[in-house]
Amino acid sequence: MPVLRIAGVKTPHTIFVTGGTGYIGSRLIPLLLQRGHTVRALARAGSEAKLPSACIPVTGNALDAATFRDAMNGCDTFVHLVGVSHPSPAKAALFRSVDLASALAAIDAASHAKVDHFVYVSVAQPAPVMHEYVAARSEAEAALRARLPDCTVLRPWYVVGPGHYWPVVLRPAYWLLERIPATRDTAQRLGLVTIAQMLGALVQSVEHPATGTRVLDVPALRAAGRLER
Repeated sequence: MPVLRIAGVKTPHTIFVTGGTGYIGSRLIPLLLQRGHTVRALARAGSEAKLPSACIPVTGNALDAATFRDAMNGCDTFVHLVGVSHPSPAKAALFRSVDLASALAAIDAASHAKVDHFVYVSVAQPAPVMHEYVAARSEAEAALRARLPDCTVLRPWYVVGPGHYWPVVLRPAYWLLERIPATRDTAQRLGLVTIAQMLGALVQSVEHPATGTRVLDVPALRAAGRLER
């Protein structure tokens, strides 16, 4: 297990996580536990065993706030990681029925529980492709700002890691586009983020809550934290 090294004072938090058995969540929860935080994670019935033993499982439906709202009492932080795996234009309908619907349910539950800080993994925007995906995440961001004033929004474009390495072949193209003034901003906004950088940014966000709305774009995600083995 990687050991996370991030500068700053660490204050234990009680964190509620949705999407805890997914690609990012399954890696994030052990790190949070390792750093002394208490973690409760939402899981579908029968999936509780997929969570680490030190994590407190909460059985419920990510699309229905009523199934987990009461389990959030005492939590000061909410981390929402639910989303359709391997997004593609063919999954446009799911972006609203899963990504957006789960985000709205999470926001409702967190608002009801008066959670201090909400951490939401969105997507880089604007973007010339994946319009439905970006639109669903953008709508969720707007709802979050309206309901929960203190929040952190992370905007990766593609997270590179185990099973997700194919975009590394694009790095020469990114290098070139970042050096052309007309394409520099877009290339940086839609750049690649490693799973280690993403985890570092998430832990940093949890341990240093935002006052107001904080948005971390790709350059900020890369700089937010690092994993050392």
